Parts: sequence; C-alpha cells; structure tokens
Amino acid sequence: MEAMSEWTPDARELADLELLLSGAFAPLTGFLTSADVDEVVAHGRLADGTSWPDPITIALPESIQPGEQVTLRDPEGASVAVMTVRERDGHHAAGPVEALDAPAYGPFARLRRTPEDVRKELPDGETLAVTMRGPLDSPTLDDIAATAEELEAGILLLPLVFGESGPAVVRAALKASAALPGSSVVAVPLAPREDPEIDLELREHVARNYGATEHYAGPAPVVIPGPPHRRGLVVFFTGLSGSGKSTIARGLRDALLERGGRTVTYLDGDVVRRLLSAGLTFSREDRDHNIRRIGFVAAEVARHGGLAICAPIAPYAETRDEVRAMAEEVGADFLLVHISTPLEECERRDRKGLYAKARAGLIPEFTGVSDPYEEPEDAELTLDTTGMTVDRAVSAVLNLLTSGGWIR
Repeated sequence: MEAMSEWTPDARELADLELLLSGAFAPLTGFLTSADVDEVVAHGRLADGTSWPDPITIALPESIQPGEQVTLRDPEGASVAVMTVRERDGHHAAGPVEALDAPAYGPFARLRRTPEDVRKELPDGETLAVTMRGPLDSPTLDDIAATAEELEAGILLLPLVFGESGPAVVRAALKASAALPGSSVVAVPLAPREDPEIDLELREHVARNYGATEHYAGPAPVVIPGPPHRRGLVVFFTGLSGSGKSTIARGLRDALLERGGRTVTYLDGDVVRRLLSAGLTFSREDRDHNIRRIGFVAAEVARHGGLAICAPIAPYAETRDEVRAMAEEVGADFLLVHISTPLEECERRDRKGLYAKARAGLIPEFTGVSDPYEEPEDAELTLDTTGMTVDRAVSAVLNLLTSGGWIR
C-alpha cells in the first residue's frame, strides 16, 4: 500500500481549511472545482447556482494527481485533514476535505469553536453578530448596544483572526464584550479579502452560519505600518553561480554595519547549506526546501524589525514567490535583487571549477547547464556585473534602500 502524500498549505489556505472543516463556510465541503471558481469570479455563485462570493482554492504539488488523497498538516506538523483530489487545474486542486485533528494551536484556541456548537448555545430569538477586524470605539459600541436593544437580540462578537494581528483583535473583542452585557466571543480564522465588497459578503456568510439573524460589520482596522527604516526588510539576491551575488551581498552587509542604525543578518547560500540545510541534495525538491528554510529564517529576522540579506541561487520563480509571501505575511518588506550576469561570464569566472565539472557530467542538475534558471520578472533591481566593480554594485543596492527609506 502506497504512503499517502502530505502537504502543508500556506497560512491563508489553512485558515480557509479550518472554516471548511468547522462548517463556517457551509455549504462548501471542500476546495472548489474550476467550474465553481469560474462561476464565482464571473457571477458570485457556485456552478449549481448557490450564492458564494469568493474562490476557495488550494495549491498542491504537481506530483499529487486526481484520485489521490493527501494529508494536510499545519506548520507544527499536526494532521489537520485528508483531502481527496478530484480535479487539478494548473497548480490548484479541487476536492472534499475530512477533518482529522481539531485545530488547537495558537493564542485563544479555546475561543475557536464550530458554528454548530455556538448555535446550540444561542438564546432563542434574534442574534446580532458583529464581525471585527479591529477594535470597536465607544460610539460603535453604543451603536451595537442600541441596535441589539431595538432588535431584542443577543450579541455575538466574531473577531476575525488572521496573521500577526489576530491576538490583538481577540483582545479587542473581549474588551468590547465586557462593555456589552450578555455578549459572547468566538474567534474565526477568516483571512481578509482585497475587495471590500467580497470581504463583507464572506463575513455575512460566516455570520449566518454561526446563527446570526442580523450582521453588523465592525470598522476595518487602521493600519499604520510605520516608516520604512523601522520596518523589517528582506533583501533577497538571486543569480547564477559566479554571478557575483554573494560578493555584493557581503559588501552590502559590510556597508550597512559601517553605517549603523539597522540590525543586519546575512544568510549566504553556501553557509546555510552547511548548517541549516545539511543533508539536502541538489534535486529540485531539496533546493526548494533549502530556499524555504532561508526564507523562513529571513522572515523571522524581519518580523522583529531586522534586515535580512540572503544570497542563494534560487533558480525557481515559484519558490522565490513563496519567500516574498513569507516576509509580507509578517508585515515586512521584500526586495528582490537579480544579479543578471550572463552564463558565459559566470563560466569564465568559475573560481570553484563547478561549471567545468557540470559540463563534464560530474555534477547533475546544475543550474544554467543541466537545470534551468527562471529569470525574475518581478525584481526591484537588476544588475549585470560584467565589467562592474563590487563597490559600484553595492552602491546601486544601497541607493535602492536609501530611495525607498529603508536606510537613512
């Protein structure tokens, strides 16, 4: 019997998965098919005509094909659900999900309850659900209290928890509950949607599933990210072996340390492979694992306001996108610097003799020779170091950081 595939979805997919499993996304029981997605995008309904505002999708590795089952795990490795893959449409897969372990991780886990359990405890009559992405000020609390009194309704506060701001939103809901006698609080891991109308409609669907007869959308949070020089930053160099990325990255590190004012962490590709990624091969899968590990460490540095400099080859666009998302999910900024030195120049330099060995067939899957390098289309800066001094290249990167306000 073949082992079941395993996969850890990203943060938004895990949030959607939890709502699918709990029944908060009813009538959905799994990730949407391409036909459903097309109808939702075009008309705001599923293929069967049921109203639904937003595509609920998941990306799975291409190795997982229709007919297979995959165990979906959380970042801690706990088995959350089994998904039966019914369809694939590019990276995205569709199919029903079945719960394994109930989610019990993170702050205020005790407040993450299923709609069925909550509905059983609601008093008879009307229920006013208040969905919250931020704190409620005094006028809003007065308005909620007056609305509930007019409707003769109980109050259900639903803080929408996702990402770093989640615990603060729950604390705000608990504070609001103390000012609204008889109200209760249930945390809901609903990731925000970019379109305010879609976000509001999805909140209304969730509120109804929790037993609401009326919905009150709390004000959106006011996000003041602070000036760039106080925000976390990941500067991610990518390029062929011998392109000069490590040399420039080290030069940038040295220049920033000389200037002072920022906490700098340098993550060189070779050093990380010896320490953080010891034992990994140079297969595509292991190279992706290596880049994800670099991205995770860099995001943790940036999460706390540090500046992380990374210099791996990172040949694949999809994995670079994952690292960018890791940084942005913790509220940090991300700059991709493509050292675009041509292959011929990189081979001419070849101080380690790696290209010669790759040409001789001694190194399999070598980027630029026997394995592709996907050139970035989203780089904030592109530098060809052919005939360029290190100082000039470092100055170009420093100018990018200065003009963007990340250093002063």
